[in-house]
Amino acid sequence: MRTSRIRLFAATGAALAALALTACEDGTGTEDEGAGTGTSQPSASATTDTPSDSAKDTSKEDTTSNDPAQAGGGKNGGNKGAGGTGTGTGTGTGTGGKDDNAPENRVSCNGSNTTVDARPVPRPVNHMLITVKNSGSKTCDLTYYPVLRFDEMQWVPQPIEASKPQAVVTLAPGETAYAGVLLSAADGSGDGGDTAHKLTVAFQGRTPNSDGGPSAVPGLPADGVYYDSSMAVTYWQQSMADALTY
Repeated sequence: MRTSRIRLFAATGAALAALALTACEDGTGTEDEGAGTGTSQPSASATTDTPSDSAKDTSKEDTTSNDPAQAGGGKNGGNKGAGGTGTGTGTGTGTGGKDDNAPENRVSCNGSNTTVDARPVPRPVNHMLITVKNSGSKTCDLTYYPVLRFDEMQWVPQPIEASKPQAVVTLAPGETAYAGVLLSAADGSGDGGDTAHKLTVAFQGRTPNSDGGPSAVPGLPADGVYYDSSMAVTYWQQSMADALTY
């Protein structure tokens, strides 16, 4: 039994010696315990580097405007143009229309653009009221006083100067004005009395005693109107009360 173990150890030793000899013969030499296995592993730095987003070319000009008028793109992402909205504040004050109330644009009141009424009144006694209404489409002026003529009388009743108004009486379409007529003296002091059945009312122009246009012939009562040499007439008045004051 002991002899068999010796032989086994001897065989084992021979085998190890032969293996060592074979290793020396393949050219690798004695293995260095400090060396690696000899297999190269790829280095981590071998991966291909790509430029980062922060390293991209920034030489391209930034066209984003800081102007508030161009900033603030809407829902569609576009920038709003600055020249798109203009606000004009021009307020013209043209004078294309003609002012009919201006003195230079008013016409004279006369028989062509008015209606005239003449009738005696109970108060004051021996008085008659003449009413003129603007029946035209333009404002007209009643200047001075009416020039009256009964029938074929050859004289002109004088105006009552105390009744002269401070301004020319102006009538817009549809407005009326008045004049009072003292027909005869209340005490009978007048002479040349007569009864008239026709009255002609003449109008004056811009200057005293000038022709203001067509006359009017208002109707008189059927029994006529009595007058005498004391007859006088007021200037045109804006109110009936003023016309019958004198």
